[in-house]
Amino acid sequence: MESRQFGRLGPRLPVIGLGTWRTFDVRGPAAEVACRVVLDVALDGGLQVVDSSPMYGEAERVLGLALAGRRDRAFVATKVWASSAIEGRRQIDRALTFYSGRVDLYQVHNLVNTDAHLATLEALRQKGKIRLIGATHYARSAQADLARLIRSGRIQAIQVPYNPLERWVEHEILPLAAEAGLGVLVMRPVGQVELVGKPPPSAELGPLDRFGVWTWAQALLKWVLSDPRVQVAIPATAKPDHMRENLRAGEPPWFDDEARELVAALAVHQARQR
Repeated sequence: MESRQFGRLGPRLPVIGLGTWRTFDVRGPAAEVACRVVLDVALDGGLQVVDSSPMYGEAERVLGLALAGRRDRAFVATKVWASSAIEGRRQIDRALTFYSGRVDLYQVHNLVNTDAHLATLEALRQKGKIRLIGATHYARSAQADLARLIRSGRIQAIQVPYNPLERWVEHEILPLAAEAGLGVLVMRPVGQVELVGKPPPSAELGPLDRFGVWTWAQALLKWVLSDPRVQVAIPATAKPDHMRENLRAGEPPWFDDEARELVAALAVHQARQR
């Protein structure tokens, strides 16, 4: 599988990751085993990057359980999301217990109390408990703050939404990240209901056959990953078959400009039909 450098300081990684929002927020042995099965499929298919957050309920804990006995096979990204430095440190300490005492990428979630959390994360990075530091945000209104943070040199990765209906990061954030050598994780790569709820007719995906794309979800994922400034897309799923489908979208060849334009046009058209 072709891979890309995850920032200047990170490992070479596959480009499909696994998000855990909603899907890993479960309780009880049966539900936890089901999450482990999804992770089995992901890891066996070559996936390394898994992403979570304390904002996702039980997801951090459940992911930690699913990684038991194979922590070294995963590049774990998680987040701190707290209004106070004290609560943030509690979250971080708790997450470190889930992931064998180390986190590969620790992100300040939605830029909440950024300076305080960065200081904590930087200290832990010096101790070897964190490899990389990042920041996330989902809203266009935060792009000026995110841009300032990228320019500060204090982070090595960002996580932002990006799909054919959410393209605000193309204008400033992605160019800045590329210039700074940051890793880029993409949340919401298949969008939300207006993007995935009504896929186009399969016949309209025919021109994408030569790229190894047969489903609308694969088309959306490959659209994101074909942007060379993106390293990882992190779709969430609770279904092993969907995980296999997602992984296939992480294989080259990548879309050319014509294919990306086709997918974007189909996405806009389908959104207008809702």
